[in-house]
Amino acid sequence: MAPAVVDNLLDHLLPTQSLHAAVIGAGSAGLVAARELRREGHSVVVYERGNQVGGIWAYAPETESDPMGCDPARTVVHSSLYSSLRTNLPRELMGFSDYPFVAGPARSGDPRRFPGHSEVLAYLKGFAREFEIEEMVRFDTEVVKVSLLDGNGNGNGNGNGNGNGLIQWRVKSRKKTDGICSGDEDDEVFDAVVVCTGHHTEPQIAEIPGIDAWPGKQIHSHNYRTPEPFKDQVVVLIGNGQSSADISREIAPVAKEVHVSIRAPAEGIVLGQRPGFGNTWLHPMIECAREDGAIVFADGTCAYADVILHCTGYKYYIPFLETNGIVSVDDNRVGPLYKHIFPPLLAPWLSFVGLPQKVIPFPLFELQSNWIAGVLSGRFTLPSKKEMMEEVENFYAELEAAGVPKRLTHTMTKTQFEYYDWLAEQCGIPGLEEWKKQLFFAGIESLVARPDTYRDE
Repeated sequence: MAPAVVDNLLDHLLPTQSLHAAVIGAGSAGLVAARELRREGHSVVVYERGNQVGGIWAYAPETESDPMGCDPARTVVHSSLYSSLRTNLPRELMGFSDYPFVAGPARSGDPRRFPGHSEVLAYLKGFAREFEIEEMVRFDTEVVKVSLLDGNGNGNGNGNGNGNGLIQWRVKSRKKTDGICSGDEDDEVFDAVVVCTGHHTEPQIAEIPGIDAWPGKQIHSHNYRTPEPFKDQVVVLIGNGQSSADISREIAPVAKEVHVSIRAPAEGIVLGQRPGFGNTWLHPMIECAREDGAIVFADGTCAYADVILHCTGYKYYIPFLETNGIVSVDDNRVGPLYKHIFPPLLAPWLSFVGLPQKVIPFPLFELQSNWIAGVLSGRFTLPSKKEMMEEVENFYAELEAAGVPKRLTHTMTKTQFEYYDWLAEQCGIPGLEEWKKQLFFAGIESLVARPDTYRDE
């Protein structure tokens, strides 16, 4: 190859600047973010409050002291997995582009196409080993505060940079021993922060009129692990997502009765007794809870319940991040964010990986991370702050005009592939393969048509 051609290739491939970047979280998003940042030539530190990689996929049998997850003083258990959980996507869709999720001796020994959580964790650990990511991770280290630096190197700056257009961050962290944080805090300054903390730890709780006088027990699915505690009890589950479907089926054989309250039945779903389950009923939303133990549904039916199990999802929760109001969480919308990643006023020095929901997660995290890494190096260019903010405002206006609630801003069931393709175009790489898109749609059809058996077909 001619020297001039080599020089041109190097000009394209080598970053124009190398930055010191902090990645918060060593789950699937944090691992691939760290990999992409280092590939781009940046120096990377990954903060992980647990003792292993994997994030939410690191199953913990213990639960929190507050079964509803509302007490701010509780000891937080990061994982929301129940013991029997299996993926609801086939493994062909779960892998990163250059590290396919295939069964084999390096995994947990679960060869199923829709494997259990242990197999996913083994895959992520293998990914971390393959790309030597663990050497960048500070385990048992909780991030306490991420704040903007002012011109004097102090925290709580205003985001105006340090005179050369760069914004810097002070990251305060605490080391944990046996799960307990020490009082000593460590400070480090970074050029960029990538938040990869997930969104399955802070429970979202349904509001039920009369619940304060209701005598039964409440629990959020975040603290559900096995069905045995519900033996011979009347259980009301709230929610129409995958966790509600899985848990209701799992507890039905041991519970006395199972009642599932859903916001709006999907097409083909009929309220009333569930076919194939003699002790399970589907109901509309809860109207109120009564002091005599009754849970009254919107259609006038009721159940005298022992337990309410909230399968109602989670809140985006970023308590450590201080941006002087530039970035906030409002009705479960993290914003303002350009393309769900960059806050325009702080771009590209602050970014988020993994906010979108109802997506094929791992390939999405990889594309987002690739774009972030290239933008930070100067290989890719963002629009101006003004243009990004206008784009965000137009996006929010479109959601409102379409009747999409603010809390569903990051839900991408119908738009995810358009988003994937856009990200891939920005990065100059191929998008998600067409066969994977078709496999995803076929999987959704199977889930809806045969929710009890689709994983084993």
